[in-house]
Amino acid sequence: MPDEKVDRRRLFARFWHAASGFWTGVSKREAWLLTIALLGIILGQLYVQFRLNVWNRDLFDALEKKDIALVGRAAFFFVPLALAAVAFNVASVWGRLTTQRAWRAWLTDYQIDRWLENGRYYQLNLVQGEHQNPEFRIADDTRIATESPVDFAFGVVTAVLTAVTFISVLWVVSGSISFSWLGREIEIPGYLVFVAVAYSVFTTTAMLIIGRRFVEVAESKNQSEAEFRYAATRLRENGESIALLGGEPEERSALSRALGHVIMQWRAMCGQYLRTTIVSYGNFVLAPVVPIILCAPNYLAGTMSLGEVMQASTAFVTVQQSFNWLVENYPRLADWTASANRVAGLIVSLDRLELAEHPGAGHIIRSQVDDVAALQLRDVSVNLDDGTAVVGETKVTIAPGEKVLVVGESGAGKSTLIRAIAGLWPWGSGEISTRRGAKLFFMPQRPYVPMGSLKRAVAYPSPEESLADKAVRDALFDAGLSHLADKLDEPDVPWDRTLSGGEQQRLAFAQLFIQKPDIIVMDEATSALDPATQETLLHRISEKLPNAAVISVGHRPELEAFHDRRLVLARRKDGAKLVVDEVLSPGTFALRRAFGLLFRRLIRRENAEEKPASR
Repeated sequence: MPDEKVDRRRLFARFWHAASGFWTGVSKREAWLLTIALLGIILGQLYVQFRLNVWNRDLFDALEKKDIALVGRAAFFFVPLALAAVAFNVASVWGRLTTQRAWRAWLTDYQIDRWLENGRYYQLNLVQGEHQNPEFRIADDTRIATESPVDFAFGVVTAVLTAVTFISVLWVVSGSISFSWLGREIEIPGYLVFVAVAYSVFTTTAMLIIGRRFVEVAESKNQSEAEFRYAATRLRENGESIALLGGEPEERSALSRALGHVIMQWRAMCGQYLRTTIVSYGNFVLAPVVPIILCAPNYLAGTMSLGEVMQASTAFVTVQQSFNWLVENYPRLADWTASANRVAGLIVSLDRLELAEHPGAGHIIRSQVDDVAALQLRDVSVNLDDGTAVVGETKVTIAPGEKVLVVGESGAGKSTLIRAIAGLWPWGSGEISTRRGAKLFFMPQRPYVPMGSLKRAVAYPSPEESLADKAVRDALFDAGLSHLADKLDEPDVPWDRTLSGGEQQRLAFAQLFIQKPDIIVMDEATSALDPATQETLLHRISEKLPNAAVISVGHRPELEAFHDRRLVLARRKDGAKLVVDEVLSPGTFALRRAFGLLFRRLIRRENAEEKPASR
């Protein structure tokens, strides 16, 4: 438990260190203007509230005297006071919402910039830490974490200034109270002030004791909500595979478990709300009555007028509301603390990833050099973030235009190695050097298809406006997608669900032909293609990009026909080792290609003979 409290304090401190950049960074001018405007609004509201308190006394004094002229005068002065109160209230809403909007935009941009930098959004999936569902933390938790503090700060400053102002009013108006104690006459001046403070201390202490687990329960509730949403999103994104496998019952069971956890956490939240409501609503009922009862002796004795009783009552309620700000806002404060900690958890994980990018122990050094080689691996070892070895020391030099195939049994670390080459995996040791100015392009097994038009998908990651339609159509033709050339600007087409797996991989080749990189890294990038299309596209790389170095991972034997070298990784206890680095001879290339062509012809002939028989 002490360690958990320390972690929470550290997360809280990290959140404020990051979030305070709104007032110290490039947006500080806007931030401070809004802050000063809010302070001015608070002072204006306080003045109007004080004048209304005085007006309240004058009105009830006039009613007690049954003086119609004084009542009419009070009614006349109420109009500008009411208009001023409305105006300042509207201004406070504008100021708070504008500050919340600007602060949220700044903090969201801060997180998104760090999240997207150097592939950290991918690396978060590989490391341990409190960063589950980062998209939920960036969207919802950041909203709560920036909205609530503005309201809290506005409320606290208002409460402090209001308490100071109306304590003086209460001291003057309430007068003193006298009573006998053990034969002595005791007089307490400004007694309502002491009662208001004691009453507020009691209710605040009760709220802190009753709601001490509110933050912990709120954090668990937010996490369970995020996990339930993620499970539903994952079901939608993988709908085709689930439907083909008939996995609906199992998915329904998983969603039921996730929903059950959400309901359980909400049940715990309900218990917290019930307990805190006892204090908050009890305070709501008692607060207006206590000062009237305490003022009754002085009123009956004739030392206080009815107006002074009502003024004291209003001042008492105002003071205790100021002191009891925590009582009224504790549930929301707990929810905000939970969201702030979740945002801080993501920021701390991004801090660790950023640290891993710096050269030093446990991190792979990346450099650009003036060299004839396109890519060099110097004693490169690839580890997990906890130091577990995946690939042992590897030395490889790849020349421009050379094509290298990386093979090995499943789990040998092939994909991890090429992700290190692509810069997505920072953990390990050694140095990866590329030729200065070289452009690298990574092709995963499952290509990413962005939202928007087909032209944007082909141009990605470049802006679609930077390319002419003819260049995009040529790339589609080279990638075997000429049938899509007339659909470049069709709106509202979900291309990630419209294109088949093979078409998506061909789309990645179209992106490749647009980008024209110097180094191409492929991870099972042709696994969904038929052998003929695979051969055509791989040879098209040689035609279009003859000087590009290619490093690819694949299990198909026919891939060797396209590559000049083969690297074989074998698993060992201390990490996979490079056991073979051999040149693939042209004779082997020709022989395997001939066998491949003969095999495909035999298949086509058998299919042609089966068609008449089936008729």
